[in-house]
Amino acid sequence: MKFGAPLVATEKGAATLMDWILPFLETGQRELFLFSAVWILISAIDDLFVDIIWIARHIYRRLTFYRYALPREVGQLADPVDHKRLAIFVPAWGEAGVIGDMLQNCTRKWAARAGRYRIFVGCYPNDPHTAAAIMKAARTNADIRLVQVEHDGPTTKADCLNRLWRALLADEIADGYIAKAVVLHDAEDSVHADELRVFDCLVTNGGAVQLPVIPVRTTNSRWISGHYCDEFAEAHSKNMVVREALGAPLPLAGVACAIERNLMGRLAQINGGKPFDAHSLTEDYELGIRMGAAGGRAIMARILDSQGKLVGTRACFPDTLQTSVRQKTRWLTGIALAGWDRLGWEGNIAQKWMLFQDRKSIFGTIVVIASYICLLLTAILAAAYAQGLYQPPALQADVILLLWLNSAFLLWRLGVRAWFVAALYGPTEALLSVPRSIVSNVIAIMAMRRACTNYLKHCLGAPLTWDKTAHHFMPDMLAHSD
Repeated sequence: MKFGAPLVATEKGAATLMDWILPFLETGQRELFLFSAVWILISAIDDLFVDIIWIARHIYRRLTFYRYALPREVGQLADPVDHKRLAIFVPAWGEAGVIGDMLQNCTRKWAARAGRYRIFVGCYPNDPHTAAAIMKAARTNADIRLVQVEHDGPTTKADCLNRLWRALLADEIADGYIAKAVVLHDAEDSVHADELRVFDCLVTNGGAVQLPVIPVRTTNSRWISGHYCDEFAEAHSKNMVVREALGAPLPLAGVACAIERNLMGRLAQINGGKPFDAHSLTEDYELGIRMGAAGGRAIMARILDSQGKLVGTRACFPDTLQTSVRQKTRWLTGIALAGWDRLGWEGNIAQKWMLFQDRKSIFGTIVVIASYICLLLTAILAAAYAQGLYQPPALQADVILLLWLNSAFLLWRLGVRAWFVAALYGPTEALLSVPRSIVSNVIAIMAMRRACTNYLKHCLGAPLTWDKTAHHFMPDMLAHSD
């Protein structure tokens, strides 16, 4: 595939510095274009197969299950055989600003289920402010338990969750009951009133239930905070649904998920009495993937409440560039790098494909960097052409075809994401999701650099450290401030 063409001479016909620089830039542009365009096309086709599976499943369900009835609502769920207590785990470090509001919201939303759940909140001896906020909330709700980790923090989230597991075991012995399931939440979550009913009805079907996570954009961060809305709208409306349809293990989100109590016990037994791996940066993701070894599987529950709204957990995500990059760095390291080492490529073809979907993000970010550099070089060459210093070569047919295909796939990808965003947030946020894709790419590039650097240090002997996300508000707090 020939891409280049000779440069025009200067007015004096003498070689100048530009005559040397421009061919160099043209060569770089050509190579970067071929590299990025080919791999973007391969990735786009890979993503297209996921879209096709979702569309086929959606049409099938419309023609069968939903032909004579609307999608299932909470009120249509069959009552559970038993009404055992649900145990909610909330790890907390440095969460004094949000944990009190979160627990009070749980008390309000779950008032009708008082006595049928118990919230175990983990904190550390060197975090007295968080402990004080938990104890204040516990004064008005006897179902809240303060659990202190034996050592100072912070540690990994998994380490705190393991302490909560031990607290549940002790509580079961002391009160003479066996919990039905363990529900995971974070200190900034805004729970749904029907959440526990959904878990109570469905958790015995497979062993674990994941509800949608619904990011809430903060008022002062339309772009950084908003890009999480775009990503989760597509991931939890399409990608997770496709994984479940294919029978591949469903990675848990770490919040708004419930694991059946006996399944959790088997996971703990496999892992030496600790269901969560304290050395993992993404313990929730790995827990979902490893669940099959303990005889369980997760389901994605997309159920409407009586108002026709999705039952899920609303949460605020980082709203500054620095905090978002730090969080994405931990996700990339734990899922795409360390997760590769820890989980390998086990499972059937569907599971391997989904693992590839998770791990291609690192290489995909490299491709995005190459494409952006290619665009920059193209702009420089275009400026040189406008000044009469450069004559662009004629594009060959295969290059034109590649450009058209990638352009069509780009429009398709932006349209698909905008469609899912519109279904959850409305048309305004759907339109904003298009320029926010650039923000998402910039954050991914910065996070990829940090993740690769951290993992290289880890390969040379340095431990992987937990980089916690700081939380300053939860969705209910934003609502009160409006």
